[in-house]
Amino acid sequence: MSERIEAVELRAALVRLRRGSGLPVVFGGLVQDGGRPLRIAELHGAVTPALQGLVISPGNGLGGKCLSLGRPCAVTDYPVARHITHEYDLPVSAEGLRSVIAVPVVVRRQVRGVLYGALRDALPLGERVFDAAVAAARDVEQALVVRDEVSRLVEPPDGPGADRPGPSWEEVRYAYGELRALAPQVLDPELRARLLAVCGRLETAAGNPAPAAGVALTPRETDVLAAVASGATNAAAAQRLGLRPETVKGYLRSAMRKLGAHTRLEAVVAARRAGVLL
Repeated sequence: MSERIEAVELRAALVRLRRGSGLPVVFGGLVQDGGRPLRIAELHGAVTPALQGLVISPGNGLGGKCLSLGRPCAVTDYPVARHITHEYDLPVSAEGLRSVIAVPVVVRRQVRGVLYGALRDALPLGERVFDAAVAAARDVEQALVVRDEVSRLVEPPDGPGADRPGPSWEEVRYAYGELRALAPQVLDPELRARLLAVCGRLETAAGNPAPAAGVALTPRETDVLAAVASGATNAAAAQRLGLRPETVKGYLRSAMRKLGAHTRLEAVVAARRAGVLL
């Protein structure tokens, strides 16, 4: 994922955070290439440029505390808060911020960014604000997971890690199922197209035959079967695909009927034999 695409995902998450929380000011940034510190790259609702491009070091201020601890942090009155350091008081005061929440974007136990929301009054931030901030951070997390997986799968053979043994076909099937499940959730059309292209490359690499005559699964039926093939329960598949468990059951029943299968395992095996599932 290019920096431009990262910016699209971050911007979209902040817009959702602002709408979902009712906070007048939201901002955030991502850690680039696994390094620190973090730079504030996106702002919405700001009336001054004081926070734009601000570099946040681990441990410093509210965001730095969030960056170091890897968990949400909040203050009711930033200028006089006792449990944070105050290196950034000048830009925060210039924007007139008082109550502030910072939520980390965590991917595989590594903090990859921080999202902020703020009020210009010293008021407690309620559960609605917290939930909206955590949900927005998870949206960005998903986008980064997709970026990492796409980058790993399209890495040239002579690139970093070329000497490592290749993945087993079961690992490839699992990655394929994950990618197909994530694709519908990607907002940026360029990244979504790239992701689906990678899925196509995996299908070609597997040497799958053309789908058997009479077997035509819908994309959602294929997504559900891919999730089942990776070992997901109906509930886990529903969460992964953004569907209700009852809807997943419906797609699974439909796929089983088309494939002439009586169990989930039979359906996965039949789909692979028919060439409709890696």
